[in-house]
Amino acid sequence: MSVLAKPTARRRGAVAGVALAASSLLLLTACATSDSPAESDAPAAVEDLSLKIGTALPQTGNLAFLGPPEEAGVKYALSEINAATADTGLDLEVVFGDSGDTDNKAYESEIPRLLGEDVSAIIGAASSGTSLQFIDQVVGAGVIQFSPANTSDAFTTYDDNGLYFRTAPSDTLQGEVLGNLIAEDGNQTLGMIVLNDSYGTGLAKYVTEAFEAAGGEVVAAPTYNTGDTSFDAQISEVLAADPDAIALITFDEVSTILPSLFGQFPADKLYFVDGNLKNFADAGFPAGSLTGSKGTLPGLTIDSISDFTGALDEFLAAEGEEPLEDYSYAAESYDATILLALASLAAGSTDGTEIAAKLQEVSGGSGDGEKCSTYAECAAIIVDGGTADYDGISGPITFDEVGDPTEASIGIYEYGDDNTYAAYEG
Repeated sequence: MSVLAKPTARRRGAVAGVALAASSLLLLTACATSDSPAESDAPAAVEDLSLKIGTALPQTGNLAFLGPPEEAGVKYALSEINAATADTGLDLEVVFGDSGDTDNKAYESEIPRLLGEDVSAIIGAASSGTSLQFIDQVVGAGVIQFSPANTSDAFTTYDDNGLYFRTAPSDTLQGEVLGNLIAEDGNQTLGMIVLNDSYGTGLAKYVTEAFEAAGGEVVAAPTYNTGDTSFDAQISEVLAADPDAIALITFDEVSTILPSLFGQFPADKLYFVDGNLKNFADAGFPAGSLTGSKGTLPGLTIDSISDFTGALDEFLAAEGEEPLEDYSYAAESYDATILLALASLAAGSTDGTEIAAKLQEVSGGSGDGEKCSTYAECAAIIVDGGTADYDGISGPITFDEVGDPTEASIGIYEYGDDNTYAAYEG
């Protein structure tokens, strides 16, 4: 089953709400903030509208495992957008780049390169901490920054000139789901190992609040920094506190942390988050070493978007590209690309500021536009002079006035004996 919560949306404030995670999917919906629908001034079809965007997604660094599915989502959307060029007048070009992380700092050379290509928008980064390193540079150039995976609540109140958007929900929501899940599993004490950046400490804060509100106690929460390679001190501190459960709020450093926990802590009391939830079948871990571990990931469950993942697999095979091992944030990346093209079409412009002014509208966040679920369908509405309300693969999206999605789903997953995860059945 699923539980529906309707927290109140606030301008530049964190979305609040209470939701009990009792199933494999939790849907949280924020109330609309507009009292009346906005009138559309969508233009007719535009001739020769050439949109260029860039990506700053993790080809390297501690989230490199998210790079392939995110770039695949962008490429798939690119193919569908350009397949409709004859009917819309809009064609899309994508310049791919590497965000890296705050340790290797690939963004220091990549962001200037992308801006030098005269892009209207940059999709990325995946890491909230990495995005915060270059957001001022991007929006200061009048370019949209659109992340498929940033979840830090810092972006809700960030002074971004109205140019920052994301298809992933704030950690306010994931933290509530995970904290309540841990409590509902009967755990009374919790230890955490936490990445010391805006993502890690923010998510840990909301997990703590939810777990403690449910009557639990966080007994240890040591942090580490990006680039660290030894986690013995953090592991020792958490184990010494003898918690009922351990939440690993990390990125790919989890691959180094886990072997030290095997045999010392029960697998079914380990909890993962979106930054490290991935399949470990080929990681060299003993079979069954993660059986019963659970984790959360913003977005619809992989099972519920199987048509999309199947089509994505077929697209990659036809393009001669490697098959995906993980689909995390592929749908959010696809939706980000589609939304940018629709907003450009609605604005009749490739100017970043003018596109940004239409993103809330095409997501359905500023009026009662006509529902549509594919680029071709939505683009036809816009070309005919109407207002499109795109409901994406990752969810309805529906941006508020600060670029946050007001409707979001949090999937809950469980690891099996093969060390891969599937939707949790409850």
